[in-house]
Amino acid sequence: MGHKFVPELYEKGVRMFLISNYSDSFSVFSDAVFLIVNNSLEAFQRIVALHRAKFNIPVIGITGSNGKTIVKEWLFQMLYSDKRVVRSPKSYNSQIGVPLSVWQMTEHDELAIFEAGISEPNEMDSLQKIIKPTIGIFTNLGTAHDENFINIAQKAGEKLKLFTSVDLLIYCSDYNEITQRFVASGLQQKIKSYTWGHKNEPDLRIISTNKEQRITKVIACEGENEPIEIIIPFVDDASIENAIHCWCTLRIMGYPLDVIQKRLDVVTAYWNAP
Repeated sequence: MGHKFVPELYEKGVRMFLISNYSDSFSVFSDAVFLIVNNSLEAFQRIVALHRAKFNIPVIGITGSNGKTIVKEWLFQMLYSDKRVVRSPKSYNSQIGVPLSVWQMTEHDELAIFEAGISEPNEMDSLQKIIKPTIGIFTNLGTAHDENFINIAQKAGEKLKLFTSVDLLIYCSDYNEITQRFVASGLQQKIKSYTWGHKNEPDLRIISTNKEQRITKVIACEGENEPIEIIIPFVDDASIENAIHCWCTLRIMGYPLDVIQKRLDVVTAYWNAP
């Protein structure tokens, strides 16, 4: 269908086109370049995968049923003052959105944060090849697009495909389906994980979440270490979950707790700004 917009795009200054349906009428565009392929989407994804392969920087890949865009944006706000960060624009996490996001990578970038979404089986394979994340975040597992999967276990397995070659995966151990599929897939034997939650022996065990007006005081503990506290400036469960994912990410990146707290406060001020 995209070839129908060639004349309009040419008028707007576009001079290079990747298409699978060439028309003789395009010959009037003498200064334009046409790359003619069998499948334009597949070709675009392969081109971007080659582009991604040129860079050796940390890449955070995020998937899950909810919270992908929020976690990505919060991480950007928490990290951009230290590093030059490239990220998915808006909610660009589809088969077209992901390559458009990754295509933005340049030699000046020091960190990348990309989100990936799927609505049916086998979609994540191509997205994994494009993003090639080194750090993974599996936000949660809900009912979105359930109708396209046999069961929730299959959906969890499909989403986990994004993380087949990460150095470390962050997820909430309270989601039993994620843990079960992580183990059953064999990924647990291949990649490291950093888990948080209230149950299933996570790396960061949440002891309590005390909501007070507009803030939530979270007390947690790593192994046998002394309990630590962080204040999350939200009281809704979704925001608390998103904030803890960001907390864990910065923690495994080496940021001390006091810095993470300040960055969370900055994010809140930015997010709530009129």
